[in-house]
Amino acid sequence: MDILSETIAAIRTGSPASGLFIRHAPWGRRYPKVPGAGFHVVLQGSCWVRPPDGKPIALGAGDVLFMPRGEVHDIMDALDTPVTELAIPGEPRELPGPGVRAVLVCGAYGLGGRRSHPLLDELPEFIHLPARPGRHPALRSAVDLLACEIAEPRPGTDAAIPALLDTLLLFMLRAWFDEQRSPTGWAGVFGDPVVTDALRAIHAEPQRAWTVAELSAVAGVSRATLARRFLGTVGEPPLSYLTRWRMLTAARLLRETDAALASIARKVGYQSEFAFAKAFKREYGLAPGHYRRADEQPEVLAV
Repeated sequence: MDILSETIAAIRTGSPASGLFIRHAPWGRRYPKVPGAGFHVVLQGSCWVRPPDGKPIALGAGDVLFMPRGEVHDIMDALDTPVTELAIPGEPRELPGPGVRAVLVCGAYGLGGRRSHPLLDELPEFIHLPARPGRHPALRSAVDLLACEIAEPRPGTDAAIPALLDTLLLFMLRAWFDEQRSPTGWAGVFGDPVVTDALRAIHAEPQRAWTVAELSAVAGVSRATLARRFLGTVGEPPLSYLTRWRMLTAARLLRETDAALASIARKVGYQSEFAFAKAFKREYGLAPGHYRRADEQPEVLAV
């Protein structure tokens, strides 16, 4: 059971989007906040990103910027350039101008906004992954492949791009976790075999009526040790996380399958459809049937 892959699959909704964005200085554009995650990759030239709060971020060729919660931001060729564009769907890929050319790949991921996951909750609003020789070669390869498919579509591109975007998301998260010298929170989860053993058990069998004692036995430690290390990394007690994972799994099944509610209830540990529906509505604010019918496809960043 791959914890990171399963977690991303559980919170992803809809289809990712991406595109090539080319501007010639001077240029400045605003990206509104969206209910998902976004990214920018600079392929040529340089630019600045100005968050609503905090220091501006300088991006050079090869740099990646990841925004886990799709925070509003401005991006421009120079800090003194006024913002004149709003990122919206359907705008031109390239606009002419007298100055230096900048080429970026920009994209967005839909994420289930009604119930989050601590892995994403604890990430900063803006994650800058600078291009450094020898660092994160897998991320660089994914960026190169994505850029080629977007710049020169060929037969199969429509299938290749979503797969590459899913891979890129995982590689951006991996790169961030690898950059943490003193990992805490979820960055520390993947280096703690006790916690990962317990998480794998929960992810593999969410329908099981786990107890802390049973999870401790799986992890090979005492209940007190598991509780302390689990809370210190995951951010909540084991059984609270079990409930969270059950609800995320149920939401994914509702979005992606036509399974009956009674069947989904059993798969996530509820003996009756009524008990499941009550628990689901408490977490998501919607009954399972209403959630399934609701349009969960979020806005995406214009690219």
